[in-house]
Amino acid sequence: MKHLFTATALFLSVTLFAQIRGKITDKTGNPIPYTTVMIENTYNGTSANDNGIYELTVKEKGNYTVIFQSLGYKTKKVTKDILQFPYTIDITLEDENYTIAEVVIGPKKEDPAYAIIRNAIKNRKQNAAKTDRYEADFYSRGIFRAKNVPKKFMGVEIGDFEGALDSTGTGILYLSETVSKIAYEKPDKIKEEIIASKVSGNDNGFSFNTAQGTNYDFYENYVNMGLNMISPIADNALNYYKFKLESFFTNEHNQLVNKIKVMPKRDKEPVFEGYLYIIEDTWAIYAVELGSKGYRMQQPILENIDFTQSYHYNPATKIWTKNLQTIDFKASIFGMGFTGKFTHVFSNYKFREQFEKKTFTNEIAKIVADANKKDSLYWNENRPVPLTEEEINDYQRKDSIQTIRKSQVYLDSLDAKGNQFKLSKLITGYTYRDSYHKCSASYKGLLNISSLGFNTVQGWNFDSGFSFNKRNEEKGTYTAVNSVFNYGFAEERLRVNGSFYHRFNTTNYRTISASGGSSINQFNASNPISNLINSVSTLFFKDNYAKYYNKEFIRLGYGQNILNGVSVNGSIEYSARKPLFNHTDYVLIKNDKDYTSNNPLAPLDNTFAAIEKHNLVKANIGTRIRFGNKYITRPDGKINIPNDDYPTLSFGYEKGFAGNKENYNYDFVNGQIDYDKTLGNKGDFAIRLKAGKFFNADNISFIDYKHFNGNQTHVGTADRYLNVFNMLPYYSNSTNDAFLETHIEHNDKGFLMNKIPLLNKLQWNLVVGFHQLNVPDFKPYQEYTVGFDNVGFGKFRMLRVDYVRSYQNGFQKDGIVFGLKFLNIID
Repeated sequence: MKHLFTATALFLSVTLFAQIRGKITDKTGNPIPYTTVMIENTYNGTSANDNGIYELTVKEKGNYTVIFQSLGYKTKKVTKDILQFPYTIDITLEDENYTIAEVVIGPKKEDPAYAIIRNAIKNRKQNAAKTDRYEADFYSRGIFRAKNVPKKFMGVEIGDFEGALDSTGTGILYLSETVSKIAYEKPDKIKEEIIASKVSGNDNGFSFNTAQGTNYDFYENYVNMGLNMISPIADNALNYYKFKLESFFTNEHNQLVNKIKVMPKRDKEPVFEGYLYIIEDTWAIYAVELGSKGYRMQQPILENIDFTQSYHYNPATKIWTKNLQTIDFKASIFGMGFTGKFTHVFSNYKFREQFEKKTFTNEIAKIVADANKKDSLYWNENRPVPLTEEEINDYQRKDSIQTIRKSQVYLDSLDAKGNQFKLSKLITGYTYRDSYHKCSASYKGLLNISSLGFNTVQGWNFDSGFSFNKRNEEKGTYTAVNSVFNYGFAEERLRVNGSFYHRFNTTNYRTISASGGSSINQFNASNPISNLINSVSTLFFKDNYAKYYNKEFIRLGYGQNILNGVSVNGSIEYSARKPLFNHTDYVLIKNDKDYTSNNPLAPLDNTFAAIEKHNLVKANIGTRIRFGNKYITRPDGKINIPNDDYPTLSFGYEKGFAGNKENYNYDFVNGQIDYDKTLGNKGDFAIRLKAGKFFNADNISFIDYKHFNGNQTHVGTADRYLNVFNMLPYYSNSTNDAFLETHIEHNDKGFLMNKIPLLNKLQWNLVVGFHQLNVPDFKPYQEYTVGFDNVGFGKFRMLRVDYVRSYQNGFQKDGIVFGLKFLNIID
């Protein structure tokens, strides 16, 4: 009964505000989806939905000429004297009278499409400039569906996504809408005020559908879709596409529209295929029907993506404006299928000669305080594209489910099932959840397999412990308490440490932290060799590269963003450091090698330690500056969006003091520059420079030296090698003086590889790099690398292979590094 009442209220509210409404069909009675509906000589418009249903709001009664425009059909104008609302206009559109282009191409002749495309390229900037500054109303709707999602995946319970999936694992995972007002100036200045935001099944949610992420402009050389895709009218489009004039027709303004088939020259390039509609004489875009494949975008899970853009001509301004954009996509992995659609409507354009100086700031979008509190009456008045029956049902069902599932009674009953304790969980681990209060407590168990490792100091070792966390999404707070019990069997030693972390908000991200206890640490605090890699290297090859010392400590930390793009952090730590020695020579695969000692300075001496027992207090302060940092303001916080036009700078100062001996005290300053830039369709260039200098540090502990991230395992675990030297012994160049690190890498993203026959079928990316380390008393250490990224098969491309050649006072060594990028996720 409640659902019936809700549906009735929804229908009545739709009827009340759908002032001009109706259905658009073809001559056989089939609905024509996404037909553009406009009031003549205005920018007041809307679009039909999947079922051909439209609703168009006008402010006053009177005489209106309504234009109905859809690709493949003749544009139709209907003039009505509207004296009462709602007013129904049902329309039948006739098929467009296409004239088939009959072209006879001789040996020296080319298809007429090429002349049209050349003119479109020549006039591209001129046509784009007509809409380079405007204000508009913007509406976005996104829907994301899943099919065949299993109950469990790799032994992990997936669930029904808060009631989104039915018993077959099928349903709508995400449905949301946004209403906003935008100001835009090409190429990338935007200001957006999000007035309304709605997420199905989440009355406190904010849609991520902003205008910032919808600017797919085919007048630009590149259409950014994670990878820069080449527009069919880009300056270099003729190098990437073949064209064919398939047909043409005359529109309602007596303008000739050319329908041009767009075909890739090479399938693996970042290109589109489909149809581009170009107006004769002005060479402006009339419409876009273009798609691409996931592998062309280097998104192997994505199967295909399709764009449709409709433009409307206003005779009063003589400007073609994009009024409708739809994006359909399909993806799949592990037998699960995903489909989605985004609909974007632009209306009520106001063109500007120029904007006031302070119109555009680093705040690119602002969600007003009550944006997610709008009721159904508001949405039915301001939603330009009517909901489909599927979408209406999803809102109704999930709102009902949410009411039930947000209740304490339901959440407590759900938790009660999962919180049941069994004796076996003493071994495997146990988690207690209080979903209503959004907190949980966990015990890792005595058999925490994921932490199991081996090193020559501890032998076999593993972690257990307890943790607690609590979050408040509306306030942006998050609290975590964690303890770790680490036991080494060969060492026969238990170490215990704990930590506390609290985030106060998601506006300036102010945090405090505290930690303390006993731990085993690598001399290089960056942990250049992971637990998993070190265990395999040690047990199978007798290469025990990781070197450790014992630390008993207490540490306090603080951090926050103090200005837009500027963050600071600081900490103070007291630690007592002790040397450690090897306690085992166990190995899985025996060979004639001996383990090296735990002393990185004397690997053949098992009696002499790298450090003496001592204590020290360390204080540090650091800052990071992101120039031109953009952000989105939400009622519950702030989302930062780095600007890749500028480098990121980092600076730090560290002081060691109150050591039990004077020689352990020191001062250290350091800085870092990071710069990443996408070079059109030619790939991604990145550079990282690090420099630092010690003062009063002649006899400090080896722990406090600057250590560099070497690699002797021939295994890489990062997406990019901007923080590592892949052939450098871990502690060979450690310094207590000055240093300069240079890391440069360029990934061609297929720019060269896609043009080489046969090799282009591999879809690999060529990666070249240069790495240099400068420290006093050593010749510069250098590495030159060349390799391939995006290596793998089908949808699984998480490998990278590099040939590395190193020099220091002449040639040192060379070798192959195998990049297993998934290891940085599971380790």
